[in-house]
Amino acid sequence: MDCIFCKIKNKELASKVLFEDELVMVIMDVNPSVDGHMLIIPKKHYTDYIELDDEIIAHMYKIAKMMGNKITDKLKANSITLLMNYGDDQIVKHVHLHLLPNYISGYKIGPKRTIDENYEILSN
Repeated sequence: MDCIFCKIKNKELASKVLFEDELVMVIMDVNPSVDGHMLIIPKKHYTDYIELDDEIIAHMYKIAKMMGNKITDKLKANSITLLMNYGDDQIVKHVHLHLLPNYISGYKIGPKRTIDENYEILSN
C-alpha cells in the first residue's frame, strides 16, 4: 500500500509522534496551519470516516480530548477546531482527525514556531 500514514504507522517514514496506542497515533502535521497542528490517525487503514466503526471513532475523540487539554495547557491556545475532511477535500485517503489550535478567538494565526519547537513543547 502506498499510503503515507500507513508508512508512518509501519515506521517506514519518520514522524513526530506525540501519542500512540494499539488503535491510533497522534503526529505533528508536516504542513501545519497553526502552531501545534496535529493529526489523530487510526492504525488500521480506513479510506474515509464512513468506514469507521463506533469503537475507533469514539477512541479518536477520546484522544482528541486528551491532546486538546495538552494543547491548551502547553501552547496556551484558547480554543481548538476539530476537522475531518471527506471526499475531494480529503488529500490523504486515510482517515485522520485534525486538531487545530486557535490563539485568537475566531481567527487562526499561521505558525510562528517550527514543527520541532512545537513538538518539544508538546512532548514534555
